[in-house]
Amino acid sequence: MASFFATTKSTLMASLMLLLTLFTVILHIAEAEIGVCYGMMGNNLPSQHEVIDLYKSNNIKSMRLYEPNQAALEALRNSGLELMLGVPNSDLQKLANNANAIQWVQSNVLNFWPSVNIKYIAVGNEVNPVGGTSSLAQFVLPAIQNIYQAIRAKGLHDQIKVSTAIDMTLIGTSYPPSKGSFRSDVRSYLDPIIGYLVYANAPLFANVYPYFSYSGNPSDISLPYALFTSPNVVVWDGSRGYQNLFDALLDSLHAAIDSTNIGYVKVVVSESGWPSEGGFGTTYDNAHVYLDNLIQHVKQGTPMRPGLIETYLFAMFDENQKGNELEKHFGVFYPNKQKKYPFGFGGERNLEFGFSVFNVSVPLKSDM
Repeated sequence: MASFFATTKSTLMASLMLLLTLFTVILHIAEAEIGVCYGMMGNNLPSQHEVIDLYKSNNIKSMRLYEPNQAALEALRNSGLELMLGVPNSDLQKLANNANAIQWVQSNVLNFWPSVNIKYIAVGNEVNPVGGTSSLAQFVLPAIQNIYQAIRAKGLHDQIKVSTAIDMTLIGTSYPPSKGSFRSDVRSYLDPIIGYLVYANAPLFANVYPYFSYSGNPSDISLPYALFTSPNVVVWDGSRGYQNLFDALLDSLHAAIDSTNIGYVKVVVSESGWPSEGGFGTTYDNAHVYLDNLIQHVKQGTPMRPGLIETYLFAMFDENQKGNELEKHFGVFYPNKQKKYPFGFGGERNLEFGFSVFNVSVPLKSDM
């Protein structure tokens, strides 16, 4: 009888340890690093305090803010949200001056830290040295360095990383992904930035939109490949198989960075989304499928770089003052704070282990 109880106790302890291990693994896997971009180009949007409450009530853990809107920063105090704080392109030239950068950091970072959890500062968005923003390219790195030095002077450079956000038009070769490389005419702009990122141990921010690749070339790119719904590998790149366009685009960027031979740089996806109307391939269902699959997919990483992909959905709201019709329909919420799509941002998980069902009511970012 004693041996029976000893065996039972041993089995029970082993089962509990297995349960704890599996539960820990599941929570780790579920912790997708998802944020949402908060744009304000609408005349019918909720107040900043209402928006922060909406993030919190939907278990959205991170926000990208495109400029240091003071009302939004005040509303973020003690919210627990992680923030990517933007420097608008219009401020780049001013912040290439060191004194101005020190003042900017004081006004928009130090005055709110640590009650506002600023994780990143994005200095400029989609500046292109050979495009419509070419006149601003010369100011990006000086502004980054000045803000970094101001942050470092206060001992915060390990907590707050300073970088810039690029778009994928800077990629010259993207196929196959392992041969990804930057355009030759942007290397003089990007290489010094990559050198800084290596030095500062900061990530590069990238706005990655399979939608635009698909809508610009639907004869060669299938909709299932763009929406994460292809049942099979579409592109083989050596031993790596690509079943979706997002991975192929992101890995072409990884390869482009590596091909500079400057050093390792992590990539944070600072925007990705799919419009629900306003252009080719824009339907409610396509946007719903893309966003839902993206949220699930970024938990596993790409063939070239497995692991969580920190990603920001674009955008929180439909914004009726955007420049063209397409750009007005990227929101995951309507301006009245109603969800546009049914996927959740937190909730219950029923975990089955053999003879028992454990109901676990915890907020999980994977519900997004």
